Amino acid sequence: MEKKKLTTASGIPYTENENTMSAGQRGPLLLQDFILHEKMAHFNRERIPERVVHAKGAGAYGTFTVTSDITQYTKAKLFGKIGNSCKLFIRFSTVGGEKGSADTERDPRGFAVKFYTEDGNWDLVGNNTPVFFIKDPKKFSDFIHTQKRDPKTNLKSPTMMWDFWSLNPESLHQVLILMSDRGTPYSYRHLHGFGSHTFSMINAENEKVWVKFHFITKQGIKNFTAQEANEMKGIDPDHAQRDLVEAIEKKEFPKWDLKIQVMTNEQAQTFPFNPFDLSKVWPHADFPLIEAGTMELNQVPKNYFAEVEQAAFAPAHVVDGISYSPDKMLQGRLLSYPDAHRYRLGTNFEQIPVNKCPYMTNNYERDGLMRVDGNGEDSPNYFPNSFDTIVVDESYKQPAMQLENNIADWYDRNGKGDNDHYTQPGILFRKTMSDEDRKNTVSNIIGAMSGIAGEKKNDIINRQLCHFFRADIGLGMAIAQGLGISIDEKMMKH
Repeated sequence: MEKKKLTTASGIPYTENENTMSAGQRGPLLLQDFILHEKMAHFNRERIPERVVHAKGAGAYGTFTVTSDITQYTKAKLFGKIGNSCKLFIRFSTVGGEKGSADTERDPRGFAVKFYTEDGNWDLVGNNTPVFFIKDPKKFSDFIHTQKRDPKTNLKSPTMMWDFWSLNPESLHQVLILMSDRGTPYSYRHLHGFGSHTFSMINAENEKVWVKFHFITKQGIKNFTAQEANEMKGIDPDHAQRDLVEAIEKKEFPKWDLKIQVMTNEQAQTFPFNPFDLSKVWPHADFPLIEAGTMELNQVPKNYFAEVEQAAFAPAHVVDGISYSPDKMLQGRLLSYPDAHRYRLGTNFEQIPVNKCPYMTNNYERDGLMRVDGNGEDSPNYFPNSFDTIVVDESYKQPAMQLENNIADWYDRNGKGDNDHYTQPGILFRKTMSDEDRKNTVSNIIGAMSGIAGEKKNDIINRQLCHFFRADIGLGMAIAQGLGISIDEKMMKH
C-alpha cells in the first residue's frame, strides 16, 4: 500500500503530530506551533448544530427499481418504464430525542428517502406513521416544544405532552399509534414508511391525481413491548443503528415495496372528510395500494458525519410528474425544511456530496459560506443575459392549479366537516389492533399519563379521557380504571 505524507489542511507536510513545541522539556508551549492551533481549532468546531427534530438517526445507500407501470398517473422519468432504477439514500431517525438518546424511545420514526434521478433529486420525507399529531404548520413549534424538555427543569415532561394533546383532539389518531407497540419498533428494517402527506402526480396529458406513498417492509413488522424497549435502552441504546449496519454488512439487504394510493379530484370533492388532512388516512378498501417499485438498501456510508449527519431532505424537492397538494402541513414544510438546512449546514448545503444532484445543475445562485464548486467561475450571475446558453425548457411547465375559491382567511383547522377526530382512532383501536395490541396500548397510555403532575393534573387527565371515550368507550374505561379514576355516566357523555 502506498504511503502518504502527513500534512496540514493546506497540504504542508509536518512531522510533530504528538508533541507541542516548548521552551525546554518542562517549559511553556510556544505560540508559533501552528499545528497545535490547527488541530485544536478544528476540533472545537467539529460539531454542527444538531437537528431540532430527528437528531438521532441512521442512514444507508441503496437502489430503487420500478416494478409496475404507473405512467397513467405520472410522467416522472424514473417511472417511465418497468426496470428503471436509480441510486437512493435513506435516513431513519427518532423524532424528539437528542443525538445521544436511545433508539428504542417511544417516538415516531423518521423515514426520509432521497432518489437521485435524472430530473434532479426527489426527496420523499415522511415517518413510519401515515398520520401526524397536528394538521396546521403554525402549531408545529408549539407541539415540538412539548416533546422536548421543560424550560425550568430541563426534563422531559408528561404534563406538557398530555396538556398539548388534550387541548388538540386532532392528535388522537397519532397518539394511539404512538402508544401502541408501533411506537417502539424493533429496528428500522421492521417498520413501514409513509410519505404521510397527500401529494399529486401529473401524467403526460397533464392530468392530475392525488397520491399517498407507502413503503411496505418486506422484513415484516416487528416491535418491542414497552418493557423490552426499556430493557434495550440499557443493553444497547444504539440498537437500531447497529441492526441496520450489521444486516447490510452481512448482505441481508433490507427491502421495501413502494406502493401508492390514488384519488381523483372528483373523488376528493365528494369524500366525507378533507383528503388533505394529515391527521386522517385514506381507507385502503376505497383506495387500494398500487404497486410501484422496490427499494433495497445495500451500502453502509463510509463516513457517518459526511453522509448521514449532513444529509438534508426537503419535501419541496419533487421532480417533474410529482407535485404538491393543499395539505396545510406539507405547505408549511416546503418552507421550513430547506430553511432549517440553510441554518444548520449553510446556504450551499446542496453542494455537500450526499445532497448533490449527480446530474447537471445550472442556475444563477452564487457565493455564500463554503462555496466549493467553482462558484460559476466567469459565467454570468444574472438572468436573462446575452452570453450563456442556459435556456428554460417549457416542457417542464406544470399545469395551472385550480383553486376552490378566491377568499383568503384564517380558517379554523377544525372547520366544518373536518372536526371528526374520533372515528378513525376508534376504528384503529377496535378493528385494526389485535387483542394484544389493545392491551399493550392501554398499558402504555396508563404508564405515560401517570407522569402528569401539577395543579392542572386533573384537568389534563379528564380532558384527555374525554377524547378516548369519544373514540371508544371501552378504551376510555380501561384507561380510567388504570389511572384509578371513577367514571360516571355524566362524564362519559361529556
